[in-house]
Amino acid sequence: MTSQFEYNTISNAEDEQRLGKILQQCFNSPSDSIKTYFQRVGRENYRSISNSTQMIGGLAILPQGQWFGGECVPMGGIAAVGIAPEYRGSGAALELMQQTIRELYRRGIPISTLYAATQRLYRKVGYEQAGSLCSWEMPTQSIMMRDRALPMQTVELDCDEFSHLHQQQAKLTNGYLQRHQSVWQEKIKSSTYAYLIGADQPEGYLMFQQQEVNHSECLAIRDLVLLTSRAVRRFWTFISDHRSQIEKVRWQHSPEGFLTLNLPEQKAKIISLSRWMMRVVDVIKALEKRGYPQIETELHLDIQDKLIGENNDKFILKIAQGRGEVVRGGRGELKLDVSGLSPLYTGLFTPQQLQLTGRLEATETALLSATQIFAGSAPWMSDFF
Repeated sequence: MTSQFEYNTISNAEDEQRLGKILQQCFNSPSDSIKTYFQRVGRENYRSISNSTQMIGGLAILPQGQWFGGECVPMGGIAAVGIAPEYRGSGAALELMQQTIRELYRRGIPISTLYAATQRLYRKVGYEQAGSLCSWEMPTQSIMMRDRALPMQTVELDCDEFSHLHQQQAKLTNGYLQRHQSVWQEKIKSSTYAYLIGADQPEGYLMFQQQEVNHSECLAIRDLVLLTSRAVRRFWTFISDHRSQIEKVRWQHSPEGFLTLNLPEQKAKIISLSRWMMRVVDVIKALEKRGYPQIETELHLDIQDKLIGENNDKFILKIAQGRGEVVRGGRGELKLDVSGLSPLYTGLFTPQQLQLTGRLEATETALLSATQIFAGSAPWMSDFF
């Protein structure tokens, strides 16, 4: 069946301007901010969808990586998905996403992640909830930490050390990004101050802005890396030292908020919690690229995927020495749709939880193996794109 839409790259300034106008209206953004975003992302990373007469929408594909089990998996981040309002409901957005996923598969990109304005569209093409974006807030008066063993060194916002330190934390955090340049640039744009924690061998950093929120002064942390317990204590001390002028601090972290375990009272509160979505684009590559616990076992999968035929098959995932090997075939003891594979793959939900919600069917043996294979800390990230 021939599609009524045409999927293309953005190849010239005229196409860029047309898509820019569509996205400006979709996201109620100033024209200069859309132009800046195009420059950061790069024209080559935009895709458009057109009908027989004109371009009617598009999106951006951010080439990034995402960390799972201590390994970085190549990932296509989907951003700025927009369809001109007069063409919504025509099927253009669905076609745009289907074509994008097929392109990612052809390019050998194993997974794709996005933040959804509406889950229904993305679930139709195989995305599902896969990890958290969580914002915390607490009063600075309640921190009461006094540990200044490590020095705080003020640095430029584009400090070269940041990328190296961030990667060290990313290896330990399921869901963290190997960031595209546009994500880094947004961190810099939204920050006013930056500090390294430690001197010769820094043990962390923070970037932040001071702003007024609800008629009170707030220290808004835009980026944070803490690699040691000493860095955690020094971070809280540094924030506490603002208490005479700053009433509260906001930061992004895991929903468990384990950084607050050092503090005397439970005064930190979650002020927002949302979930990003993931699509496993290439089952074999995705399963082989992530890291695993140091166990020896195997899992017999039966995957259904209506969009990527090569994923619609039975697979055996063999785990040894922290790595995975996938071959086709097997007994298919754990059955699930490709969308249900995402929260299993990232570890957002346990196999038992996914079975309870009807996302998979499995034998007791397969449930046990899957629980061991995908064990790890709950996935989250501190970036929105």
